[in-house]
Amino acid sequence: MSELSRGVRLGVDVGQVRVGVSRSDPHGVLATPLVTLARDLTAGPDEVPSDIAELAALVAEHEAVEVVVGLPVNLAGRHGPAAVHVKAYADRLADVIAPVPVALTDERMSTVVASRRLAERGVRGKRQRAVVDQAAAVEILQSWLDAQRRRTR
Repeated sequence: MSELSRGVRLGVDVGQVRVGVSRSDPHGVLATPLVTLARDLTAGPDEVPSDIAELAALVAEHEAVEVVVGLPVNLAGRHGPAAVHVKAYADRLADVIAPVPVALTDERMSTVVASRRLAERGVRGKRQRAVVDQAAAVEILQSWLDAQRRRTR
């Protein structure tokens, strides 16, 4: 198999209230936190929600070659209502940022892992809620990058 193509990737953790965003370095080695966006739940069916518009601006600003969205699969490996919701979000994002591809990846434990890591570093309460979405986006993107590297060895 060929090596992972060069370029920045964005990782996205879609929540009900916020969207956490991370980015990788151009070599696809390390994911770092970028920003947390507020979900825009007021946009009409023909409007682009502001969070998706902001994501599209980030794709352009960072010249991202791909966006990796965490798909919440339940522990039994099935897709519940949250997964259906995230798939719809990813489809909408893909329409807006085309031709940049959007990949879905299993993120069943990303928020739990991110919360635990933040707590271990002494980040708790309101401060943790402010950054947990970004940290979850980092977990999503980092595990995806690691899996891609393992696949290309």
